Amino acid sequence: MTFSESLVEFVKRWEGLKLEASPDPLVAGVWDVGHGHVLRSEARPHITREEADKLLREDLAAFSAAVDEMAKPTLAQHEHDALVSLAYNVGAKAVETSTLMRRLNNNDFYGAADEFLRWNRAGGRIVAGLVKRRQAEQSMLEEADYTGSP
Repeated sequence: MTFSESLVEFVKRWEGLKLEASPDPLVAGVWDVGHGHVLRSEARPHITREEADKLLREDLAAFSAAVDEMAKPTLAQHEHDALVSLAYNVGAKAVETSTLMRRLNNNDFYGAADEFLRWNRAGGRIVAGLVKRRQAEQSMLEEADYTGSP
């Protein structure tokens, strides 16, 4: 399964746009650019909007493939998108080893939806923006027509 255009817009709203690389405000030592693209090198680029969009789509494709690998049940598009958004934000490995994924793979979609709300911390503290994003992702998992924003 691939990500939807709705997910692209969802992630853009939550991540914003940075054309200059800068430190991630929530993760020490991590730099990002564009719509939350994590930099893997020391280079600190300046990019265009088009490059930011291209990076986002490439990243979402990779996280989409990771979700396809880790999720056992057949997912509806909105369920897949919710998991891709979470993985994009916290990392695929974190989602793969989570209680959320264990519940989902046991076909406990309600239990999995409840787990989204636990992913609300950065640096050991609860972050209001993460609380809101997790609520939006939880709603996306539960509702096919969700289009929430920050």
